Amino acid sequence: LVVFYHLCFPFIFFHFFMINEIIYRGDHHYTLRTVSVNDALPLAEYFASLSEETKRRFQPHPLTAESAAEIARFPLGTAIRTILLDGAKVIGYFILETAMSPHEAGRFAAYGIELVSGKDVLFAPSILDNYQNKGLASEVMLVLIDFLKREKFQSLVLMGGTQETNSRAIAFYEKFGFVKFGGYHTEMFNHDMRLIL
Repeated sequence: LVVFYHLCFPFIFFHFFMINEIIYRGDHHYTLRTVSVNDALPLAEYFASLSEETKRRFQPHPLTAESAAEIARFPLGTAIRTILLDGAKVIGYFILETAMSPHEAGRFAAYGIELVSGKDVLFAPSILDNYQNKGLASEVMLVLIDFLKREKFQSLVLMGGTQETNSRAIAFYEKFGFVKFGGYHTEMFNHDMRLIL
Protein backbone atom coordinates (compact mmCIF):
# COMPACT_ATOMS: atom_id res chain seq x y z
CA LEU A 1 0.00 0.00 0.00
CA VAL A 2 1.44 3.35 -1.03
CA VAL A 3 -0.18 6.69 -0.21
CA PHE A 4 1.25 9.97 -1.50
CA TYR A 5 0.83 13.52 -0.26
CA HIS A 6 2.33 16.77 -1.59
CA LEU A 7 2.45 19.87 0.59
CA CYS A 8 3.51 23.24 -0.81
CA PHE A 9 4.93 26.06 1.32
CA PRO A 10 6.48 29.32 0.08
CA PHE A 11 9.82 28.56 -1.63
CA ILE A 12 9.90 24.95 -0.36
CA PHE A 13 8.32 21.87 -1.87
CA PHE A 14 7.91 19.02 0.59
CA HIS A 15 7.35 15.44 -0.44
CA PHE A 16 5.69 13.09 2.00
CA PHE A 17 4.50 9.60 1.33
CA MET A 18 3.67 6.53 3.35
CA ILE A 19 4.74 3.17 2.08
CA ASN A 20 4.16 -0.21 3.62
CA GLU A 21 5.41 -2.97 1.33
CA ILE A 22 6.00 -6.60 2.26
CA ILE A 23 9.06 -8.16 0.60
CA TYR A 24 9.23 -11.95 0.47
CA ARG A 25 12.48 -13.89 0.23
CA GLY A 26 11.87 -17.63 0.43
CA ASP A 27 9.67 -18.34 3.45
CA HIS A 28 10.71 -15.12 5.20
CA HIS A 29 9.22 -11.66 4.82
CA TYR A 30 10.49 -8.13 5.45
CA THR A 31 8.72 -4.77 5.65
CA LEU A 32 9.71 -1.66 3.74
CA ARG A 33 8.10 1.52 5.06
CA THR A 34 8.72 5.20 5.59
CA VAL A 35 10.38 6.45 8.77
CA SER A 36 7.92 7.47 11.48
CA VAL A 37 8.12 9.44 14.72
CA ASN A 38 8.51 6.16 16.65
CA ASP A 39 11.69 5.08 14.87
CA ALA A 40 14.39 7.03 16.73
CA LEU A 41 15.63 4.12 18.84
CA PRO A 42 15.57 1.36 16.18
CA LEU A 43 17.23 3.72 13.69
CA ALA A 44 19.91 4.65 16.23
CA GLU A 45 20.54 0.94 16.85
CA TYR A 46 20.83 0.44 13.09
CA PHE A 47 23.43 3.20 12.75
CA ALA A 48 25.40 1.72 15.66
CA SER A 49 25.30 -1.76 14.06
CA LEU A 50 26.82 -0.69 10.73
CA SER A 51 30.32 -2.01 10.13
CA GLU A 52 33.23 0.40 9.81
CA GLU A 53 33.53 -0.52 6.13
CA THR A 54 29.86 0.31 5.49
CA LYS A 55 30.22 3.59 7.40
CA ARG A 56 33.18 4.54 5.19
CA ARG A 57 31.02 4.01 2.10
CA PHE A 58 27.77 5.47 3.50
CA GLN A 59 27.94 8.94 5.07
CA PRO A 60 24.93 11.02 3.96
CA HIS A 61 24.80 12.54 7.47
CA PRO A 62 26.26 11.71 10.91
CA LEU A 63 25.32 8.14 11.83
CA THR A 64 24.50 8.92 15.45
CA ALA A 65 21.64 8.55 17.91
CA GLU A 66 21.16 12.32 17.71
CA SER A 67 20.72 12.13 13.94
CA ALA A 68 18.27 9.25 14.32
CA ALA A 69 16.21 11.25 16.80
CA GLU A 70 16.19 14.28 14.49
CA ILE A 71 15.13 12.18 11.48
CA ALA A 72 12.29 10.55 13.42
CA ARG A 73 11.19 13.85 14.96
CA PHE A 74 10.80 15.54 11.56
CA PRO A 75 9.91 12.86 8.97
CA LEU A 76 8.33 15.48 6.68
CA GLY A 77 10.82 17.27 4.43
CA THR A 78 12.56 17.21 1.09
CA ALA A 79 14.06 13.77 1.77
CA ILE A 80 11.95 10.63 1.51
CA ARG A 81 13.39 8.15 4.01
CA THR A 82 12.45 4.48 4.15
CA ILE A 83 13.58 1.66 6.39
CA LEU A 84 13.65 -2.08 5.81
CA LEU A 85 12.67 -4.19 8.80
CA ASP A 86 13.16 -7.80 9.80
CA GLY A 87 10.45 -7.99 12.44
CA ALA A 88 11.06 -4.91 14.59
CA LYS A 89 14.75 -4.65 13.67
CA VAL A 90 15.88 -2.05 11.14
CA ILE A 91 18.19 -3.76 8.63
CA GLY A 92 18.24 -1.15 5.86
CA TYR A 93 17.90 2.61 5.44
CA PHE A 94 17.29 4.35 2.10
CA ILE A 95 17.25 8.10 1.38
CA LEU A 96 15.61 9.72 -1.63
CA GLU A 97 16.57 13.41 -1.48
CA THR A 98 14.49 15.64 -3.78
CA ALA A 99 16.39 18.87 -3.01
CA MET A 100 19.43 18.94 -5.29
CA SER A 101 22.86 19.37 -3.69
CA PRO A 102 25.02 22.14 -5.22
CA HIS A 103 27.94 19.69 -5.19
CA GLU A 104 26.10 17.09 -7.26
CA ALA A 105 24.55 19.73 -9.52
CA GLY A 106 27.95 21.30 -10.14
CA ARG A 107 29.68 18.04 -11.01
CA PHE A 108 26.93 16.95 -13.40
CA ALA A 109 26.83 20.42 -14.98
CA ALA A 110 30.45 19.78 -15.97
CA TYR A 111 29.19 16.69 -17.85
CA GLY A 112 26.58 18.82 -19.63
CA ILE A 113 23.70 17.55 -17.47
CA GLU A 114 21.37 19.84 -15.51
CA LEU A 115 20.06 18.34 -12.28
CA VAL A 116 16.91 20.01 -10.96
CA SER A 117 15.36 19.92 -7.49
CA GLY A 118 11.98 18.20 -7.55
CA LYS A 119 12.80 16.38 -10.80
CA ASP A 120 16.09 14.63 -10.14
CA VAL A 121 16.54 12.63 -6.94
CA LEU A 122 19.68 11.88 -4.92
CA PHE A 123 19.87 8.31 -3.62
CA ALA A 124 21.75 7.02 -0.57
CA PRO A 125 21.12 3.34 0.29
CA SER A 126 22.49 1.14 3.06
CA ILE A 127 21.85 -2.33 4.46
CA LEU A 128 23.39 -4.29 7.34
CA ASP A 129 26.36 -6.43 6.29
CA ASN A 130 24.83 -9.78 7.25
CA TYR A 131 21.71 -8.99 5.17
CA GLN A 132 23.67 -8.14 2.03
CA ASN A 133 23.82 -10.48 -0.99
CA LYS A 134 20.36 -11.90 -0.19
CA GLY A 135 18.47 -10.08 -2.94
CA LEU A 136 16.85 -7.66 -0.49
CA ALA A 137 18.48 -4.53 -1.92
CA SER A 138 17.27 -5.51 -5.40
CA GLU A 139 13.70 -5.87 -4.14
CA VAL A 140 13.88 -2.47 -2.45
CA MET A 141 15.27 -0.90 -5.64
CA LEU A 142 12.32 -2.21 -7.64
CA VAL A 143 9.82 -0.66 -5.19
CA LEU A 144 11.58 2.71 -5.05
CA ILE A 145 12.17 2.95 -8.81
CA ASP A 146 8.51 2.14 -9.42
CA PHE A 147 7.48 4.91 -7.01
CA LEU A 148 9.78 7.47 -8.64
CA LYS A 149 8.50 6.62 -12.11
CA ARG A 150 4.87 6.96 -11.03
CA GLU A 151 5.67 10.31 -9.41
CA LYS A 152 7.23 11.48 -12.71
CA PHE A 153 10.76 12.11 -11.43
CA GLN A 154 13.26 12.13 -14.28
CA SER A 155 16.40 10.56 -12.82
CA LEU A 156 18.02 8.95 -9.80
CA VAL A 157 21.57 10.03 -8.91
CA LEU A 158 23.83 8.30 -6.40
CA MET A 159 24.52 10.75 -3.59
CA GLY A 160 28.26 11.33 -3.56
CA GLY A 161 28.77 8.75 -6.28
CA THR A 162 30.24 5.28 -5.70
CA GLN A 163 33.79 4.58 -4.59
CA GLU A 164 35.88 3.04 -7.35
CA THR A 165 37.00 0.27 -5.00
CA ASN A 166 33.37 -0.77 -4.40
CA SER A 167 33.11 -2.91 -7.55
CA ARG A 168 30.22 -4.95 -6.14
CA ALA A 169 28.10 -1.81 -5.69
CA ILE A 170 29.00 -0.50 -9.15
CA ALA A 171 27.91 -3.80 -10.72
CA PHE A 172 24.69 -3.71 -8.68
CA TYR A 173 23.76 -0.22 -9.88
CA GLU A 174 24.69 -0.99 -13.49
CA LYS A 175 22.31 -3.98 -13.32
CA PHE A 176 19.47 -1.49 -12.78
CA GLY A 177 20.58 0.78 -15.62
CA PHE A 178 22.77 3.32 -13.82
CA VAL A 179 25.45 4.85 -16.07
CA LYS A 180 28.82 6.33 -15.07
CA PHE A 181 29.25 10.01 -15.94
CA GLY A 182 32.78 10.66 -14.69
CA GLY A 183 33.78 11.22 -11.11
CA TYR A 184 35.91 13.06 -8.59
CA HIS A 185 38.69 12.43 -6.07
CA THR A 186 38.52 12.50 -2.29
CA GLU A 187 40.85 10.04 -0.55
CA MET A 188 39.95 7.82 -3.53
CA PHE A 189 38.17 8.12 -6.88
CA ASN A 190 34.35 8.21 -6.82
CA HIS A 191 32.21 7.42 -9.87
CA ASP A 192 29.19 9.65 -10.47
CA MET A 193 26.30 7.40 -11.54
CA ARG A 194 22.80 8.24 -12.78
CA LEU A 195 19.69 6.29 -13.75
CA ILE A 196 17.22 7.80 -16.23
CA LEU A 197 13.71 6.90 -15.05
